[in-house]
Amino acid sequence: MSKAHVIGLGKSGVAAARLLKREGWEVELSDRNTSETLLEQQQELAAEQITVKLGQSLELNGANLPQLIVVSPGVPWDIPVLVEARQLGIETIGEMELAWRNLQSLPWVGITGTNGKTTTTALIAAIFQAAELNAPACGNIGYAACEVALSQGAGSREQGAGGAGEKFDNSSLDWVIAEVSSYQIESSSSLAPRIGVWTTFTPDHLSRHKTLENYYNIKAKLLRQSELQVFNGDDAYLSQLGLSAWPDAYWTSVRGKDFLISEKGFYIEDGWVVEKLTATSAPEPIVKVSSLRMVGEHNQQNLLMAVATARLAGINRDAIALAVREFPGVAHRLEHICTWEGIDFINDSKATNYDAAEVGLASVNSPAILIAGGEAKAGDDTAWLAQIQTKAAAVLLIGSAASAFAKRLREVGYHTYHIVETMERAIPKSAELAKQYQAPVVLLSPACASFDQYPNFEVRGDRFRHLCLAWAGGWKPARVELPELENSSQESIVQGR
Repeated sequence: MSKAHVIGLGKSGVAAARLLKREGWEVELSDRNTSETLLEQQQELAAEQITVKLGQSLELNGANLPQLIVVSPGVPWDIPVLVEARQLGIETIGEMELAWRNLQSLPWVGITGTNGKTTTTALIAAIFQAAELNAPACGNIGYAACEVALSQGAGSREQGAGGAGEKFDNSSLDWVIAEVSSYQIESSSSLAPRIGVWTTFTPDHLSRHKTLENYYNIKAKLLRQSELQVFNGDDAYLSQLGLSAWPDAYWTSVRGKDFLISEKGFYIEDGWVVEKLTATSAPEPIVKVSSLRMVGEHNQQNLLMAVATARLAGINRDAIALAVREFPGVAHRLEHICTWEGIDFINDSKATNYDAAEVGLASVNSPAILIAGGEAKAGDDTAWLAQIQTKAAAVLLIGSAASAFAKRLREVGYHTYHIVETMERAIPKSAELAKQYQAPVVLLSPACASFDQYPNFEVRGDRFRHLCLAWAGGWKPARVELPELENSSQESIVQGR
């Protein structure tokens, strides 16, 4: 029996291991971490004859080497053991590639980009499903791609991209709608969607990809291998490349027909999304922009790309209009949590870099009370800082980046910030400042990764939601004043009622 080794005991890794087992492989799964939850998973998988090794990494020594290594999305592609494996001729692929090999008889939509891909993916899936197509969202959103592959012919499953209770009939999939990160593209050699979508491109993940050129080339690989291509023509980087790099693509623009890079594409005119499928075809209005509930020009860009994808897949206008009208948005991306005494609390925890946080702040009413900070990433913060100066009445800084962000704010002449360190301190302080400055919005838009304080941005956003709802419901902390810091006021919040 051929031996396969899966690295990473997350959702993707478990699904990959089960899929390989079903295909007849002898499967071993490893994870460097160990916890009670992982131990429970270890026992569960052992009952399925899948060996799980916790607290250790794959070692390539001895005669019993695997013939295949499958890597979970969060595992760097260039760690020594994977470099060694490829040198030894051991086939090494990502979980997304494994899913593709099992589902390539189906048409795929592959959505990538620095920002905007989750909202665009969710909206595309909603439109396809409104057209009564069986088209689950997977990858970085909803199911792991291998879960979708595993479920083929296995009846319906209960948990989907839309949350608990969602079902889809996995025995007759029509499309696969996959949000594909650079990590997943990097480890997928043959993934070739019917339709590829590129939402935005700005510097991100450079600690992993090293150079902007390398990061671009990884993203571009998915689009080059796609039969049809949809691009955000309003993105500064992508639009510069334009037709010289992507002559056959469908381009989009929120600014109208005159700003369309190609003679074919999708644009906004007179409040409508308009389609122009060829250089000679007549423009056709598809859906009203006002049907979309989400705020911000960036969400109009997402709408254009989703509608373009749906039309290229042959979906009619009625299904598109229905889905757009009912689309609730995406958790942790400009998600309205509650309104307390006229102040809206908005969760933008998914804004994990400066560009996304700049868009988040630009999208809300001003003046706003901004909560920012976490584990800082490399990148250009200039435009984000300018947006703060324009729209933020005050900034509350949390996490390990707080001191560095405070320094940057001082450098640009912005002094209305407070280092509060934790989300628990930020919520009551934000409510107090919103009253003081008559600010209509409290916005969590961190411009940072979450790993200094939380396992991921979802847990960070969930904590924000919990604290906001508790505050709105009448929970109030006691306050203990701490000494004034340079250009900053800091408070320690002691929980109480």
